[in-house]
Amino acid sequence: QVQLVESGGGLVQPGGSLKLSCAASTSIYSMLDMAYYRQAPGKQRELVASSTSGGSTHYADSVKGRFTISRDNRKKTMYLQMNSLKPEDTAVYYCQASGTLVGQYWGQGTQVTVSS
Repeated sequence: QVQLVESGGGLVQPGGSLKLSCAASTSIYSMLDMAYYRQAPGKQRELVASSTSGGSTHYADSVKGRFTISRDNRKKTMYLQMNSLKPEDTAVYYCQASGTLVGQYWGQGTQVTVSS
């Protein structure tokens, strides 16, 4: 069982920044692949960024150069630094953990709203 607790969402003006955090409760955090997804109203959930247990990262084209995913395996926490935010980044952001031993788990989601 893996529990994921998200924090850091909120309201920000276009061009602003936010940093999301996802804390995990598991002893095998370093073995997990982690990712952030987002879902805007009326749209499908989409992958934003991922960080594998091997250290690779991947970004959706829409956020490349603006978002940075990172993880601290000692703190069992993943971060998503979001800069130059746009109204189209408005969505509920979910963190996901996956691994061969544990399957797939989701956080509760955190709302990010970009608006003036």
